[in-house]
Amino acid sequence: MKYSEEVVIEAGHGAKNYWKDLWKNRELLWILSKRDLSVRYKQTAIGAAWAVLRPFATTVVMVFVFSKIARLKGDVGIPYPLMVLAGITIWNLFANTFTQISHSILINSNLVTKTYFPRLIMPLSSVIVGFIDFLISLFLYAVIAIWYQHPPNWQIILLPVFVLLSLLAALSFGLIFAVMNVRFRDIGQLIPFLVQIGFYVCPIAYSGKLVEANHDVWWYDIYYLNPLVSIIDGFKWCLLGDGAFFNIEHLYSAMGIIALTLGISIYYFRKEENSFVDYI
Repeated sequence: MKYSEEVVIEAGHGAKNYWKDLWKNRELLWILSKRDLSVRYKQTAIGAAWAVLRPFATTVVMVFVFSKIARLKGDVGIPYPLMVLAGITIWNLFANTFTQISHSILINSNLVTKTYFPRLIMPLSSVIVGFIDFLISLFLYAVIAIWYQHPPNWQIILLPVFVLLSLLAALSFGLIFAVMNVRFRDIGQLIPFLVQIGFYVCPIAYSGKLVEANHDVWWYDIYYLNPLVSIIDGFKWCLLGDGAFFNIEHLYSAMGIIALTLGISIYYFRKEENSFVDYI
């Protein structure tokens, strides 16, 4: 006979044993992740293929607009469509994960109001969903890279570093917006607007070399306060090789900003999570 573990909820229990409870409830993490994946592609004709078609269509449009009309050029020796697709791939990982995390508490409001479990499980399940979508879209890049006969170099071994940094950035900013979204529903309208702005601010359709050429302008240091800039440049460098622009000095500041923001966001989330049920 299988016995379940007895859980006693007492004053201060959550604060003392939060991380232990998070590990004990890891099965719920997988359940929520599988549910979110199935819901996303449920009753769609092509299912998970949307994770490939969206970045492909976006790449085609951006290559036409920025390369044919705006006459922008990528880094020397690198096919422009590959540069754009690499940027879109890592940006979508951040943007999709960040958006999903920001809405994770409201999406699971029925669970929040009915039972106890560490609320951090909900944002973490969104991280898993975003990562799986990323793996599917990365397959598209591999196919296009083969078409252009542009194989990766040794830098490919560092690719997981930038994928992890992108997920941590999404989690650090997403946790803050998840809490604010519970209390202020206007945040739900703001999130798509911020994602749209970020898409054009980050070096996706253009090379970071264009920004580096303007290092003496007033907005240069402000531009690099965005940690996604260095992450996207580094990701493209891993896939495209030495020809892709990447300034590793800016990566150190990006990692510092992400670490600081992640610490603040986890503290803020933990402080406010017991009040979620009051606002839902």
